[in-house]
Amino acid sequence: MRKTFAFVSFLGLFCLSVSAHAGEEPVILGQFDDWNAFSVQEEGGKACYMSSAPIKSVGKYTRRDDSFLTVTHRPHHNTFDVVSFEAGFTIRKGSKPTLKVDRKKTMTMIPVGGFAWLKEEADDRKMVADMRLGGKAVLNSQSARGTKITDTFSLKGFSRAYRAIQEACGRDK
Repeated sequence: MRKTFAFVSFLGLFCLSVSAHAGEEPVILGQFDDWNAFSVQEEGGKACYMSSAPIKSVGKYTRRDDSFLTVTHRPHHNTFDVVSFEAGFTIRKGSKPTLKVDRKKTMTMIPVGGFAWLKEEADDRKMVADMRLGGKAVLNSQSARGTKITDTFSLKGFSRAYRAIQEACGRDK
């Protein structure tokens, strides 16, 4: 139930932010186990993204908005495989959120407000490759109040959701 609520909340917020710019609502490309894939018409062209809510969150927080791990393609900006994290809280300034798939290399993210991104385009590509083969992703972050939070994301369905956004917004499009 929480995942469904989180998914609907995310979709609603995304629709509001996108519709303010382009007047279009996201189209659901599919639900793939723990991942959902979408396309949306943005100003300048079509974008595709996939997202998942954490299956487990550990931390001593009292209140938190929904959080998501997302991969986005924006062919009209020539950007693909952009990995981002919506924390559901303001991330502590100066902190270094980390993302790790299974026993692969831990990658540091750049926080801005309630979001975080990987540093380099090559990191995004490597992380997506690891996620396609992995079982779970673990994201460690710290709230503005100093609370340390660990979110675990299932990667079940990741590869199929990724194929869906590739087909809808791949480099060939």
